[in-house]
Amino acid sequence: MRAQLARFGTVIAALALFAALALFAPNFTAPANLLNIVKQASYLAILAIGFTIALLAGELDLSVGQVATLASVLCAALVFSGQPWPIAALAGLLGALLCGVANAVAVTRFKIPSLIATLATGAIATGCAFLVTGGVAFVGRFPRAFVSLGRGTLGPVPLPIVWLSVLFLAALFFVKRTRTGAALTACGEAPEAARLVGIDVARMKALGLLLSALCAGLCGLVLTAALASSSPTIASEFLMRAIAAVLLGMTTIEPGRPNLFGTLLGTVLIAGLANGLTLLGFPYYVQDIALGLIMLASVGFAARFLEEAAFGGAR
Repeated sequence: MRAQLARFGTVIAALALFAALALFAPNFTAPANLLNIVKQASYLAILAIGFTIALLAGELDLSVGQVATLASVLCAALVFSGQPWPIAALAGLLGALLCGVANAVAVTRFKIPSLIATLATGAIATGCAFLVTGGVAFVGRFPRAFVSLGRGTLGPVPLPIVWLSVLFLAALFFVKRTRTGAALTACGEAPEAARLVGIDVARMKALGLLLSALCAGLCGLVLTAALASSSPTIASEFLMRAIAAVLLGMTTIEPGRPNLFGTLLGTVLIAGLANGLTLLGFPYYVQDIALGLIMLASVGFAARFLEEAAFGGAR
C-alpha cells in the first residue's frame, strides 16, 4: 500500500488540487478552459520531453529555454527578411541542433560537466538571440500558414496538442521499444555497466543532448506560431518550469527516475495550477510560491521512499 501511495501520490495530489480548483475557481471545469489548460501545457511539455530524454541519458540540459528562444528568433528574423517560412523554420531547428552539438561535444569530448557546459551554451544562445533581434520583438507579418501551426485545430483539438501527442508517442516508443532507447537509459542509470557490455556511452549521452536541443527548437517554433511574435525572452521562464515538471514526474509512475508519463503529468499540473490561481485572482508570483511548495512536498516524499527502499533490507 505504501509503495503504491509513493508511486501514485503525485497523481492523487494533482486530482485533489484540480478538485479544489473546480470548487472554488470560476469556470475552471468549463470544457473550453480545460482544453486551454492542456494547450498551454503542450508548449512546456514539448520542451520538457527533450529535457527528460537528456536526463535519462544521465545529463542535465540547462540550455533548453535559451535554445527554444534562439530557434524562435532565428525563424522570425528570416521570415521578416522575406524568406519562406519553411526555410525559416528549418533554420530555427538547425540553430537549436547546433546548440545541441555544442553541448554534446563539450560533455563527451572535453569532459565538461553538463551542468557547466549547458549553462555556457545557454548564455551564448541568449547573446545570439539579442544579437539577432537587437533587443526588440518581432510582431505580426508572419504568414498565415505558419501561424496556423500554433493556432489551428484538427477538428476540435488545437494543433499544439496534436504536435505534443505525436512527439510524446514517438519519444515513448524510442525510449521503451528501441534498443537505442534502452541503451540511452542504461547509460544514465549505470554508465560503467553499460560501457562494460559494449554500449558507446559517449554516443548515447550525445544523442540525449541532441534530442533535448531539437525538442527545445520545436517548442520555440510552435510557441512563435501560436503567439505570432518572437522576442529574446520568449521562453525565458521555460527552463525552471521544465525542471519542475520533470521533478514532479520523478515522484510518480517510476519514483526516483525520469519518465515521460510523469513529465507529462507534471506539465499539466503546472499549467492547471497557473490557470486556477489566475481565475481566483491571485497575483502572478503566487503561482511560483505554490509551485515551489508542491515541489518540496512531492520530492521530499519521494526521497524518503527511495531512502527506505535502498536501506530497508540492510536494517
